[in-house]
Amino acid sequence: MRIDFRSQRLFLDQPLAPGAAITLDKAQANYLLNVLRMAEGDRFLAFNGRDGEWRMRIAETGKRTCGLVAEERMRPQPPPGDLHYLFAPLKHARLDYMVQKAVEMGASALRPVLTQHTQVNRINSERMRANAMEAAEQCGVLALPTIEETVALEAALDDWDPARRLVFCDEDAEIVDPVEALRAVPRGPVALLIGPEGGFSEQERRMLLSKPFVVAISLGPRILRADTAAVAALAIVQAVLGDWRDGLYPAASS
Repeated sequence: MRIDFRSQRLFLDQPLAPGAAITLDKAQANYLLNVLRMAEGDRFLAFNGRDGEWRMRIAETGKRTCGLVAEERMRPQPPPGDLHYLFAPLKHARLDYMVQKAVEMGASALRPVLTQHTQVNRINSERMRANAMEAAEQCGVLALPTIEETVALEAALDDWDPARRLVFCDEDAEIVDPVEALRAVPRGPVALLIGPEGGFSEQERRMLLSKPFVVAISLGPRILRADTAAVAALAIVQAVLGDWRDGLYPAASS
């Protein structure tokens, strides 16, 4: 089923079902009525990450409120993804970009990780969630990733589920071809780790390589910024180990 990109889409953290009546809060009512200039009788698409995508009708409007009715489910909720994305935090604008791209690329969980060269130690989780919502609304994604607590790299590795492979980008990876390196990884849950602008320290690199669940990949001869490396690595991991492989991603149809 083709995704409707012409209609407005909105994330609603409320149950969606046939005939469901929903009253928006002040902020979302203002967005629909004053920013998008919608009015009573207008329709748009909504999702909540659980019940699929629904066509909604604006049933009534007030000075600061807006009542909606769910008319028809347009797309069912797809099976949840299982690609965890761990990253060293960046400064505001670039972190916003990285979160948005991770959502577009199918990350199911976002977890900030503090490393020795991390330059940003405080994370605004609400801002991350807002960026994830915006990316999902714009790109037809029906599920929001979980936003996990910030953790130190060593603590994350100590508490790691060894059944989930952890891929990290290593400039000195033994296998230069990242596709070749990933093809040797057994099928199963996977996570991707992107380091800070200064890269991982030698101590951190040794610590990572000492873990049996860790896989090192190279991203080629170019020096990439962390947000660029994130997109490149997510694409490679999705293609080889994720939901792009073996035709698992359904072709769009009319």
